[in-house]
Amino acid sequence: MTKSVASISEVTLPRVASEIPFYKPHGSEVELFEHAFSQQLPLLIKGPTGCGKTRFVTHMAARLKRPLYTVSCHDDLTATDLVGRHLINDSGTYWNDGPLTRAVREGGICYLDEVVEARKDTTVVLHPLTDDRRILPLERTGEILQAPPQFMLVVSYNPGYQNFLKGMKPSTRQRFVSLRFGFPQPELEQDVVIAETGIDPETAKLLVKLVSALRSLKAHDLEEVASTRLVVYAASLIKNGFAPVAACRAALVEALTDDEEIINALMEVVNACFGE
Repeated sequence: MTKSVASISEVTLPRVASEIPFYKPHGSEVELFEHAFSQQLPLLIKGPTGCGKTRFVTHMAARLKRPLYTVSCHDDLTATDLVGRHLINDSGTYWNDGPLTRAVREGGICYLDEVVEARKDTTVVLHPLTDDRRILPLERTGEILQAPPQFMLVVSYNPGYQNFLKGMKPSTRQRFVSLRFGFPQPELEQDVVIAETGIDPETAKLLVKLVSALRSLKAHDLEEVASTRLVVYAASLIKNGFAPVAACRAALVEALTDDEEIINALMEVVNACFGE
């Protein structure tokens, strides 16, 4: 059975202002995105896992009232998955647009999350859309789509996972305006946790203090640090009545490592923070 292109993408339609997803800027990223959109420039967002890259893009698509096509990239992602393919039904063969093609036709935003996970021969299909041509050739239908002014291509990746095999090619990276994300400053992260979960400010402050301490331990056999997403998970559990220490273990500690010694060391930090 042929895989459906829709299965690899998530489509978000334009929202009214009251439905714009919550996002609190770290710096000038909102202005940069708006300028890139108005100047028809592709955007590359670099940052660690769970720091808010996807939420930011979702927020900006709603703010600009553009449909958003999100693709989570992976090793098996092909150019055909992005562009489209011929399918067969009872009536015969028909063409089915991929998420990239739909975004171009509709003047939407196509967001490729963790683009370095896709095969390099897949990302080559992006090149004609990221220079002054702004075209998408569809070889199988003979079409050459001209991207409208409202179309925007956004990609993201986590530089911490880069290696020789999965780094972005310079010839591709230099086609984008780049924006670097990091984790929010403590006061801002507290505001995010409170807004996302409704937890009380004192507990939010404790959680952010805890995660700051855990992040300082990255060099101690941790591949990744605790993300803002995980802090929100822990806060959600606590807000719902789950014990704070147990919530921190489930949402923060166990998500970071499987090593029992490291888990015990991290739990000492958790217990010290929450006074148990």
